Amino acid sequence: FLYVGMAWSHRDETNPRATGVFGRLKSHASGRRSGDQFAVYVCDRFVLPTLTSADMSALARGARILDARTRQYVWDHLSYRVVVTRDGPSARALETLVRKEGLPRGGRPMINP
Repeated sequence: FLYVGMAWSHRDETNPRATGVFGRLKSHASGRRSGDQFAVYVCDRFVLPTLTSADMSALARGARILDARTRQYVWDHLSYRVVVTRDGPSARALETLVRKEGLPRGGRPMINP
């Protein structure tokens, strides 16, 4: 079990950028680290340790390889599960509970406990 989070289902004045669960999952699957904390976590934990000295030299020269590598890692190794709640506060409470206590078969999330 890797990560737990929530997505607002509708846009309003308090959530002007809300895209719902499918928008959130699309953002995570893109691997773009800018603005997506999930992608940052995945890159830091799983992608960076695999970089070679040649990769590090490419990064130092300004090559933009981390988003693509993160996207590929997500596509190759991860899957998603969704739980729908009745409202935002219920979703937040469930997220908090799972982060603190974990799931019976999966434990606490690895990258955002």
